[in-house]
Amino acid sequence: MLISNDIRVSLGKVPVLHGISAAARAGEVTVIVGPNGSGKTTLLRALTGDVAFQGRVCLNGQDCARLRPWELAALRGVLPQASALAFPFTVAEVVRLGLTVATHANRAELVVRALGAVDMEGFARRLYQELSGGQQARVQLARVLVQVWEPVVAGVPRWLFLDEPVASLDIAHQLAVVRLMRDFARRGGGVVTVLHDLNLTAMAADRVWLMDQGRLTGQGAMAEVLTDAALELAYGCPLRVGRLPALGGWFALPQAAGVA
Repeated sequence: MLISNDIRVSLGKVPVLHGISAAARAGEVTVIVGPNGSGKTTLLRALTGDVAFQGRVCLNGQDCARLRPWELAALRGVLPQASALAFPFTVAEVVRLGLTVATHANRAELVVRALGAVDMEGFARRLYQELSGGQQARVQLARVLVQVWEPVVAGVPRWLFLDEPVASLDIAHQLAVVRLMRDFARRGGGVVTVLHDLNLTAMAADRVWLMDQGRLTGQGAMAEVLTDAALELAYGCPLRVGRLPALGGWFALPQAAGVA
């Protein structure tokens, strides 16, 4: 499991996270949702050690503060919200960066397989800087995938931490990323991701963390956490949730908010 206990973050003198305690399970996709500025990215960065915080984060029963960088890198891959490259790397070279810290660094064929997983076959020799924003995002996702290609190694689950992995993608590739996350979890790995689209969240999530103003206001299954009242309180506009008659899937309707 991933367990966070009383996570607190301040940027300068401004408190941003106010004592977040939550848990995510291997074999599940956990989605962090909430309005802009609610602390979603800051929480993910605290969980991955990319921002200074008070509290404790344990991964697979181990205190992350006690693990060395290479040990953490072998346990989890992290996709930040944005990645900038100053030099003209090829697509294959970018993806191969994930292999340098992995337990299977000699498996060069994973670069090809990871590019296939994100629908970027045939782009290996292209310069990264020549790609569109959405294509670059998929290359970065491939880089993270090769780092933790097998979701379980020697009985130990591995993890994906993804910050808005579908933000710059068209709908077909958004759905492909959802399937990728679901497959990683189905095979025993853990996924913790930030998403903005509540309906994509419904397709991806086993568990949801709802954040508002730096606090965790709910965690659990979609139907338990994302109610009409909870969404209106968090987002400041009326939203209506329901279920598709044929499929039984959860959905949220923004039409109740109106646009006039």
